[in-house]
Parts: sequence; structure tokens; C-alpha cells
Amino acid sequence: ESELFGYKRGAFTGAVTDKIGKFEAADGGTIFLDEIGEMPMNLQVKLLRVLQERVIERVGDVKSRPLDIRVISATNKNPHEEIQAGRFREDLFYRLNVITGQRPALRDRGEDVHQIAQFLLNKYAYQDGGKARGFSAGCLNALRAYDIAARQGL
Repeated sequence: ESELFGYKRGAFTGAVTDKIGKFEAADGGTIFLDEIGEMPMNLQVKLLRVLQERVIERVGDVKSRPLDIRVISATNKNPHEEIQAGRFREDLFYRLNVITGQRPALRDRGEDVHQIAQFLLNKYAYQDGGKARGFSAGCLNALRAYDIAARQGL
């Protein structure tokens, strides 16, 4: 909560100065919330307030601060199942569910897995100064076999 909303000095042990949170830092821009399906219920309520009223309150503060942000969120869980199970607020889902996009899991990408793996290898090998440039035939076979095994439910 203090990461998202910030906090007022003295709000809790260790809060020696005022600190802005991720929402306030994103004011005028976009914030990405990953794994929103893991968010605890009490934090979902506060996020809903941010989306409805466009204001935040830092932890330990009583002053509301106006906010102008766009929110992009992602989850690997089925939101409808989470709502039915009582783990995700339906009203929050409808506030977030303005534009929906689904991406297939890597196991469902077929031959794309090799291209994605090669892209990531190139990116991180370059960043880390590594010398790896490709994958062995055994590794590529394992990637393809995983796709086949996943499709067969193995």
C-alpha cells in the first residue's frame, strides 16, 4: 500500500520522511499494475477509489491529492473465476476492463517459442556481455517437445 500510495512521515515505524507512491509518481501518465489478480481485497477497495474519484491519500495522511493517470493491468488468472470465488471485486473488474487484450501463453505459441527465445537470448546476452548466440539442437527440441506435451496434457 505504501509503495502504491506513498506515506506521510510518522505513519509507521521507519517512515522518517514523506514519500510519494507509484500512483503519484505516474500522475499525468500511465501506471502498469502486474498480477492484479493477486492484490489483497483491502487494496482492491483503495484502487477502486482511485479509479472512481481520481484522488489518492498517502498512508497516514488525511489530505486527498488529485490524480490524472491511466491504468494498465495484467493478470494470469481468469478474472471471472476470481470474482465468483470472492477473491476479486466485480466493480473493480468493470472499472479496469475498458479495453481487453489476451496473449497466448508461451506453451501455446508453437514455433514462435524459438523466435521469442532467440530474441530474449540476443537481448540479454548483449546487455550482460555474454557470448551465447544460439541454442543447441537439443534445447530447440526440448522447446518444441514442451509445446507438444502441453497440448497433450502431459
